[in-house]
Amino acid sequence: MSNLKHSSHHERVSRRRTAIQSFKARANAKRNLADKIADWLTESFGTVFFLGLNGIFFLFWITWNSGVLPNIPVGDPFPFGLLTMVVSLEAIFLAIVVLISQNRETKIAELREEVELYINTYAESEITKLIYLQTLLLEKSGIDISKDTELQEMLKTLESDAIEDELQRQLAKD
Repeated sequence: MSNLKHSSHHERVSRRRTAIQSFKARANAKRNLADKIADWLTESFGTVFFLGLNGIFFLFWITWNSGVLPNIPVGDPFPFGLLTMVVSLEAIFLAIVVLISQNRETKIAELREEVELYINTYAESEITKLIYLQTLLLEKSGIDISKDTELQEMLKTLESDAIEDELQRQLAKD
């Protein structure tokens, strides 16, 4: 029977881990086409390869338009106004793409926080119940625990509203 209980517990823990691990995968599966493209672009542009590609492009552009290459006409003379515009547009484009991906990641993080809050609140109530049951066993065994103030504090129900109010007050001070 002990193996059966252990197996059943192990399966529950395994299912919980799978649920937690697949949280982001499920969110990724629900992405629309624009989110998928933004994520792909963010992953592609956020590489050393892309940085190097930009560096090579800028070096080529500046070399070409500085007039140092003989027999090649300059297309964008110093101070490289066209290059400035291209770089500015690239920066705007990259910033927007990164923001799209970050907004989606923030939504996933907020959902994960909500799930964690629920699980933590539920676990707190389970732990409080276990402590209560242990105190009953101690009392039944004739052990006086009435003077243990820390234990009495642990047996109180968590008042999440009071905690939230206190956090709001602390945030208001900042």
